[in-house]
Amino acid sequence: MKLFVINPNSTASMTEKIIASARAVAAPGVQIEGRTAHGAPASIEGHFDEVMCAAHLLREVQEAERAQADAIVVACFDDPAIGACREVATGPVIGICEAAVKAASMIATSFSVVTTLPRSVPVIEELVRRYGLDHQCRRVRSAAIPVLALEEPGSNARLLIRDEILRAIDEDGCEAVVLGCAGMADLTEWLSLETGIPVIDGVSAATKFAEALVGAGLKTSKIGAYAVPNAK
Repeated sequence: MKLFVINPNSTASMTEKIIASARAVAAPGVQIEGRTAHGAPASIEGHFDEVMCAAHLLREVQEAERAQADAIVVACFDDPAIGACREVATGPVIGICEAAVKAASMIATSFSVVTTLPRSVPVIEELVRRYGLDHQCRRVRSAAIPVLALEEPGSNARLLIRDEILRAIDEDGCEAVVLGCAGMADLTEWLSLETGIPVIDGVSAATKFAEALVGAGLKTSKIGAYAVPNAK
C-alpha cells in the first residue's frame, strides 16, 4: 500500500515531523511518502492561507495520482481544499480534522479541540459542525501559539498546549482532546501521559483510517460531487 501524506504548507521541517508521526503508526508494508506544498504559505492560519495553498496542494495530489498512490492524507487541520482533492484523486483522501474528531467520537462521549491561534477557532468550529459532531465537541480552544512557533526551540509551546488541555479537562469536562494542528503531532504521547486523557493527533488517525479504507477496497466515488473535474 502506498500512502502519500501531504503537508499543504511550505515548511519542510514540519513535513518531516508529520511523516515521522505517520510512519510510527503505519502497518508493516505501508509505504509512506511525504510531500511538501512548495510555493504555499509557510503556515496555514486562516482563510487567506487556505486559498493560497490550494493550487500547490492540488499539484501534489496530482503528483500522487501519477505515482499511483492508494490513498492521500492532507495534513493540515483546516482540511483545506479537501473536496477538490477528492475530485482529483482515485483513492481515499483523508483530512486530519475529520479523522481526528471522528476518532474522538468513537472513544469518548465528549471532546475539546486545542489549536494554535484564536483566528483558527471559528474555522475549526465550522468544520466540526460540517462533520456532524458539534453535539460532542465541548469547545474549540486556542493555546495562542503561532504555528511556526511549534518548530522553534525554546518557544515553550508544549507547556502552553499542556496547560490548555488541563484547562479543557477542568472547565469543559471533556473526556478526550484533539490536537488542532499537524505541527503538534510529535507531542501526542507526552501530552497523553501529562494530562491523563486520550490526546488525539489527526495525522495518526488519518493514516490508520486511510489504511482501513484501502484495505476494505474502497475508493472515492466518481458520481456526483467528487466526479473528475470537467474539461475546460
